[in-house]
Amino acid sequence: MTLKERIGAFDHLGRILKRYLEYVPSSDKSIARDSTSHANNLFSAQVEIIEKTLKEACLINPWFTRGNITHAISEIARILNQENLNLWLNHWGEEYLSPKNPMKIGVIMAGNIPLVGFHDFLSVLITGNKFIGKLSSRDDRLLPMIGDLLTGIHKGFQEMMEFTDEKLTGIDAIIATGSNNTYRYFDYYFGKYPHIFRKNRNSTGIIQGNETPVQLKSLGDDIFTYFGLGCRNISKIFVPEIFSLTTLLDVLEKFSYVTEHHKYMNNYLYYRSVYLLNRIPHYDNGFILLKQDDNYNSPIGVLFYEYYSSIEKLIEKIKLDSGQLQCIAGNEIPGLKTVPFGKTQSPELWDYADDVNTIEFLINLVKKTGHDL
Repeated sequence: MTLKERIGAFDHLGRILKRYLEYVPSSDKSIARDSTSHANNLFSAQVEIIEKTLKEACLINPWFTRGNITHAISEIARILNQENLNLWLNHWGEEYLSPKNPMKIGVIMAGNIPLVGFHDFLSVLITGNKFIGKLSSRDDRLLPMIGDLLTGIHKGFQEMMEFTDEKLTGIDAIIATGSNNTYRYFDYYFGKYPHIFRKNRNSTGIIQGNETPVQLKSLGDDIFTYFGLGCRNISKIFVPEIFSLTTLLDVLEKFSYVTEHHKYMNNYLYYRSVYLLNRIPHYDNGFILLKQDDNYNSPIGVLFYEYYSSIEKLIEKIKLDSGQLQCIAGNEIPGLKTVPFGKTQSPELWDYADDVNTIEFLINLVKKTGHDL
């Protein structure tokens, strides 16, 4: 397959997913067939594949609600278009993105949020290499479904992807994402291969005190999307000493829908009991707890906060802690790379996890190992 064909196929995939979201937005409404149109019949079949897989994924993992899965699909659909893909890849010539001898790239996926490994999947395939994926048992349906849709668009992808439950062998390099504990496992078993290993990271938000109610509600999206399970979800906020946290709790009332999810509420109720029994000071609005804490990794149902006295000192602290952070949300702050509130779970193609450029890694890998371009 040529680079142009691969870009065209992913663009086509994006259009299928967008049409699916328009056709079956977030409900379980029935799927009608139009027997008069081959194109409509084909699309109806694609919708049925997505719907069947989505329902299976919801049953396997209770954290994967229909809304969370369709949100993940909508973000993939948003970034998959020809203009975006060309902009992303135009830093490298086609000769570096179409190796004559493709590398076999093992990819170990996390399963914390739906389709969390899609960017690695895309990066391996778009560079003309072979993807060998080991999926998390918590998310082992959605990406193979995406792979099936892609193969339906272009049969050339059949030889470029493989999903396995076995130990990864016969690979040329590996990309693995997990926790701090699994990081040691990755290093022990796969450290001899060229690799990208990722461990725990969290995201933080900075409130400066001049935010509008709309911006604070957008901060809520960063906190509650995927129930806070993603590394790009905000798990801690920094607030000026004069800021009223009760104001934030009032604004977050729109996210009370999380009370309908039993696993989320089990977490919230557990930590509320712990804080009450141990007389640990906290704020509570009935579905999220705000606790003052120096750490970044708050439990589900809890948002840590920390006061700061000057923005200059806060910048210094965050720079020192940068190895723990995935992204920082808030209004622009000179000296820090921030994303607007509400956008932490909407990364672009060129926003790499842990700031490690996956495309550059794959291209350099081909060069260093002497594979003919």
